[in-house]
This record gives sequence, C-alpha cells and structure tokens, in this order.
Amino acid sequence: MSFLKRLSSIFIPSKTTEKVTQKKFFPKKQKAAPQISAKVSPHVLEQAQARAREIIVEAKDEAYRLRQQADQETRQQREILDGQKEQMQRRQAEFERQLGALEEKERLLGKREIQLEEKFQELEKIKLEQLEKLERVAGLTREEAKKLILEATEKKLQTEIGRRIKEAEEEAKETAETKAREILVDSMLHGATDYVAEYTVSIVKLADEEMKGRIIGKEGRNIRTFEKVTGVDVDLDEEGVIRLSCFDSVRREIARVALEQLVRDGRIQPSRIEEVVKKTQQEIERVMYKAGEDLAHRLKVYNLPRPIIEMLGRFKYRYSYGQNMISHTLEESKIGIALATELGANINVVRLGCLLHDLGKVITDEEGTHVQVGVDFLKRYSIPQSVIDCVAQHHEDEAFSSVEAMLVYIADAISGSRPGARYEDYEEYVKRLTELEELAKSFTGVREAYAIQAGREIRIMVDPDKQDDAATFKLARDIRDRVKKDLTYPGQVKVTVIREVRKTEVAN
Repeated sequence: MSFLKRLSSIFIPSKTTEKVTQKKFFPKKQKAAPQISAKVSPHVLEQAQARAREIIVEAKDEAYRLRQQADQETRQQREILDGQKEQMQRRQAEFERQLGALEEKERLLGKREIQLEEKFQELEKIKLEQLEKLERVAGLTREEAKKLILEATEKKLQTEIGRRIKEAEEEAKETAETKAREILVDSMLHGATDYVAEYTVSIVKLADEEMKGRIIGKEGRNIRTFEKVTGVDVDLDEEGVIRLSCFDSVRREIARVALEQLVRDGRIQPSRIEEVVKKTQQEIERVMYKAGEDLAHRLKVYNLPRPIIEMLGRFKYRYSYGQNMISHTLEESKIGIALATELGANINVVRLGCLLHDLGKVITDEEGTHVQVGVDFLKRYSIPQSVIDCVAQHHEDEAFSSVEAMLVYIADAISGSRPGARYEDYEEYVKRLTELEELAKSFTGVREAYAIQAGREIRIMVDPDKQDDAATFKLARDIRDRVKKDLTYPGQVKVTVIREVRKTEVAN
C-alpha cells in the first residue's frame, strides 16, 4: 500500500500543494479556484498500477541480473583460486621430487667417496709392495738407489765439463787467428760506418763519467737489473756515452727513454729501475698510438678502428730490411695515389691498400706469413673487400683481381727497390734472433727470454714457483741442446738462465 500511496502522491495533488500553488500563481484578492476533487479517476489509477508493475518487473530483472553477475564473478574467482592451488600443488610436488633427487645424489656421492678412499688405500698398499719387491730384486734400499743415481749424474756432469773444456781449448787453438781478425774488423767497423748501428744501437749521452758508476751500481746490481727488465745489452766502454744494443727497436727505445729518465732523476736502484721501465712501456704505447694516428691523418684516412691504429703505431719502431715502415708506408702511399690519379683508378681503395698492406709484419702473436696475418686481422674490422684484396695480392700470393691491387703492388715494389731503401741482411738478422727467443720461450717455466750480444747470448728468466734450482740447471742444458740441434748460428751461443726469488711483506 505504501507503494500505491507514493504513486497517488505523484498523480493526485494534495491540499497543501494546492494551497502553495494558489499562493504562488494567483493574487490574494482573487477568488479561490474551485477545489479539485480528491477522487482519482479509474484511468489514472490503472496507469499508475501498470507503471508500478513495470517498475517491479524491472527491479526483479535488475536483481536477477546482479545475482547472475555476482555468481559469474564468484565462479571466476573460484576458478582462479583453484588454478593457483593446483599450480602450487604441482610446484610442491616438483620441489619434493628435486629434493629427493638431491638426497639420492648426495647418498651416491658419499658412497663413491668411500669407494675412492678404499681404492686409494689399496693403490698405496700395492705401491709399497712393489717398492719392496724392487728393493729385494735389486738388492738395494731406496736410499742406496738414490745415492747411485746421484753419483752417476755427478760423474756424467764431470765428464761433460771435461769434454767442454777440451773442446774450448781445441777451438781456441784453431780459431785464435780468426778471432783476432774478427776483433780487428769489429774495431774498424765502429769507426768506419754506423749503417747497422742505425737500426740496432741507441746512444745515451752522459754529463760526466761519475754517472756510469751509479748506473752500474754496487757489484753491478743496477746494470744487471736494467738489462734483465729491458732485454737490451748495455755497453759502457765509450767515454761520455752509453750504447744500448738490441735487435728489437721497441725494446731498445723503451730502454733509451727509461735510462734518460733515470739519469735525469738521479735515483738509480733496482726497484726504481723496474718502476721507471714499467711507466716507460706505457708511455711508449701512447707514443706509438699517436704515431699511428698521425700516419693515417697524413694520408687523409680517418675513423679507422682503434686496434688498427694501434698496429699502425708500431710502424714507428719497426724496420723492414732496414727501411722504417712509417717512411716506407708514406712513400708507397704517395706513389700509389699518384698512379691511381693518372690512371683514373679508385684513389681511396689504393690509399687504404697502401696504408694497410704491411700490417701483418707488426702482428707477432699469430702464425703465418705477414700477408695472411694482415688479411685475417683486417677481416675482423669490416674493412672493404676491395682493400683486403690489395693487401692479399701485394706480393702476388694471389692473382690480381683489380687495377687497384696491381697499383698497390707496383707502388710497394718501387718504394722497396729504389737504391739505398733497404738493407737485406738486417731482416735475416732479426729473424734469427727472434727464432732464438721463441725457442727459449717454448720451454715450460720460462717467463721471459732476450737475445743479446748480437745473438751470441740468450738470457732467460724463469718463474721461481715453477722451477727450482736443480730444474734450472737442467733447463739450461736442454735449451743449449735445442739451440745446437735446431738453429744455425756463427760461433757460440751462451745460454744464461736466471732464477730470482722475491718476498715482499708490508708493515702497517
């Protein structure tokens, strides 16, 4: 009934509403309008009831829809929860399975460890039994056998020493006259020409002779340290200067700059020498990179990868048959560019081909000819194939594939064959000394090896943690035997093996 009352209030105005309407829209002095009958007509009532029924139906539909939506959301949530529950159950089952597998592996490992221990004990037992059998068969104890071996080794060494002394005496008698001539020729060579020295010797001038004594150090320890860490031969015989001799121009330049730094500084001692040499090596690397960059820029080549520029920088201290490689590269590139301009060839390809053609000569950590090593190196940095072909064909190892490759070959031949450009023996000399160093480094435990005295001596530094004193003596003999067997050399080669042990503690 309350719902019907609410509907009747909508369609049937109340007395209060009638009064308010009269007050609002009609003047007070007018007569009051005749009152509307409070009785509702059947037609209006039927409309109100029909509207009420529609509202009730709509309300039921809305309630049903809401209930259906709530049921659907509830089902979805339940499905999600069921899925999560099932996933968690699967994970739990997988964890339990893995845990069981780990426990089984742990059990098997423990069992295997026990078996290995039993086998080790069994092997130790067999070893002791075999040693006892050997002692019974030989009739000697272990100490007696060891003594016999040491006595035999000592006897062998004594025999070898005697043989060496006899050989040296006989050789001295046979070659005394030859040695005298060599000494005279060597003396005349120093006064006659510096052509070879230009490539193998650097000179450091001294203000006074007193500095030589400081460079030598107490009992020669300073000069020994300097020669060991730089790998050069130091000659102090000439007054006012020090000569640094080494076939490796980079190593010689490091020694020269380091020695000049030490002379200026005045503090010359083994630890200071090692520190200055290490810093100088880093500085020379920077100098070489700058030289490579300058070489590329002088030929108007820019944006090369950094590793290629670093390799070009090594040209500064590298000589090919006595011809400096930076000078050779500049000269060849200018010839090649001029030829390419005259013939209408691709100037940029010729320019890059001439610049990079000898790059393999300064790559020392790869095997193969310098042509193949250079080609492999350039392929790593996406250099154009036309330029790589120029490098691959500049010694006619492959047939010429383009006019540019032929021009690079011609420019290289012109630069290298002109009078005074190259000194043939120097390249063979460097190759022979390099082979000597590589042979020494091939032995286990060798840390560094330097060929000095024009190849008449090889100085070897070993790792003290890998070689003891007895092994050092044996290493010297083994290297000597390999040099005699594998290398061809004039005169004698002295093999010096150095084993140095250092221990540093810091007090805080």
